[in-house]
Amino acid sequence: MTTIKLSFEEMWEKIISCDRKYDGLFFTAVKTTKIYCRPSCKSRKPKKINVDFYLDRMEVEVAGYRPCKRCRPEVDESPEIEIVREVITFLVNHYKQNVVLQDIASQVGLSPYYLERVFKKETSETPRTYLEKIRIDKAAYLLKSTTLTNLEICYEVGFQSPSNFYKVFRNLKNCSPSEYRKEISNELG
Repeated sequence: MTTIKLSFEEMWEKIISCDRKYDGLFFTAVKTTKIYCRPSCKSRKPKKINVDFYLDRMEVEVAGYRPCKRCRPEVDESPEIEIVREVITFLVNHYKQNVVLQDIASQVGLSPYYLERVFKKETSETPRTYLEKIRIDKAAYLLKSTTLTNLEICYEVGFQSPSNFYKVFRNLKNCSPSEYRKEISNELG
């Protein structure tokens, strides 16, 4: 493992600017709270005199510090990845329901605004567009494997209006549900 060579002042600047590029390369330990954080932690910044820096997670824990609950420095990946996984699990399990952002936010314990921002940063999509993709994948499967009508499939996969279903299906599959079913039956037949 390569050791980074940054002065105290440089590391201090990195935590003040919440620089994600340095996450995992060093840890900020706050003497007064006995908590350690990632450089990118968004928690309120401590006084400079109350800070020590450690280059190794084991070293900071041996020194008696516990991980911050907000930035979760003990997790190797971005702490937001776990939030994204929870959201995706929720969406996959509830795609048939009329899900709104507030429902998802309540499930993961975040504000709707913060949840959407985190989700978009990690996936480049909003929870709504991700949910639509899940629904269209389910619709495509039903078009292939059942004799349900397009309207029945629309409601079965959680769309509230046929016009929205057709619009989203066309955007994601570049054809209508009927054209999709025809193409699949031609390929199989």
